[in-house]
Amino acid sequence: MVTLQDIREARERIAGQVVLTPCTPSETFGEMFGGSAWFKFENLQRTGSFKERGALNRMLLMPEGDRARGVIAASAGNHAQGVAYHAARLGIPATIVMPERTPLVKVSATEKYGARVVLHGSVYDEAMVEALRIREQEGQTLIHPFDDPAIIAGQGTIGLEVLEQVPYVDVVVCAVGGGGIISGIATAIKETRPGVRLVGVESSALPAALRSREAGELVTIPPAETIAEGIAVRRIGENTFGHIERYVDELVVVSEEEIAAGVLLLLEREKTVAEAACATTVAAVVGGHVPDVAGKNVVMILSGGNIDVTLMSRIIDRGLVQDGRRATLRVRVKDRPGALAALTARLAETGANVLRLDHNRAMADLWVTEAEIDLMLELRGRDHLRQVIDSLQAGGFEVLPA
Repeated sequence: MVTLQDIREARERIAGQVVLTPCTPSETFGEMFGGSAWFKFENLQRTGSFKERGALNRMLLMPEGDRARGVIAASAGNHAQGVAYHAARLGIPATIVMPERTPLVKVSATEKYGARVVLHGSVYDEAMVEALRIREQEGQTLIHPFDDPAIIAGQGTIGLEVLEQVPYVDVVVCAVGGGGIISGIATAIKETRPGVRLVGVESSALPAALRSREAGELVTIPPAETIAEGIAVRRIGENTFGHIERYVDELVVVSEEEIAAGVLLLLEREKTVAEAACATTVAAVVGGHVPDVAGKNVVMILSGGNIDVTLMSRIIDRGLVQDGRRATLRVRVKDRPGALAALTARLAETGANVLRLDHNRAMADLWVTEAEIDLMLELRGRDHLRQVIDSLQAGGFEVLPA
């Protein structure tokens, strides 16, 4: 087990080489659950996530001979970048094995830090098998993304900072993948202030820690797809399992839809870019999965911000549709001069903005004097959408299911 002293020593070791990230209050999010919300912005690290704390701590503990032979890691992206960046700083050759589906932004960033990148397998577990094979052939030191005491101790430095930045914290909520970050944070906080509540959050698609807790032993769960690729782990670590069982009070899960909504909420309300894995904390608190937080000081760990821009775009589009701020309507009109102008004039009166308009005549169910207009509209919300539909129908336009 990692000790509080291990974490304190790790903090001294990495001091000045990683960012002391802010932990600031958010009235907006506090109002959502009736308490005081705080965000620990680990997405502001140089490589965009907390992972570099543990990676740096582990490499600083390596003998010179091992450094010369290099390091190897398997990662979906954040650990890869942390290892690559600090290995380059320390003059250590680095090889990173990444799943083939890793977002391009993370692959490119890892290569730019100077690491040799090997793409292998569809998930983390397959990438790790390949990393172990390469290590046997080439003799590098494996820098595990989570199941290593030095990694856990490095991530635990976040917990020490949280206690100093929010000394009256009641609840700390953190995402759980392999368990490295929550193991370190929970150890630091519980060994200092046992009364603070620690809550871990997983995707409902891959709740590896929760299933292990339910079974009373480590289990490997079936593969599944999740947008939170940073915590897409089928089996947590042996070291992390022990720390989670000892120090983490609750494990909860959130759906894919809730995670996507969390990403959008943070972007819109907090003006911060968060990857899906770290948005699980917001999804859990705002979604009501963490009970008894009203009136409490709740710190949510924003563990990383390396989200693929195409995924971010899809999340924004989907969120706008769900909120009623973007909608598609099909309107049937008379196919005669002035009909389209009358339709757009009616839309203008309601304050709807037309993003796209398709004019269709060759439809099987249309009479020769009719046409259908497919509209994509920008709106203020669901109430505004209802007003637009009512206005069109009052003007004699037939609104059909899109």
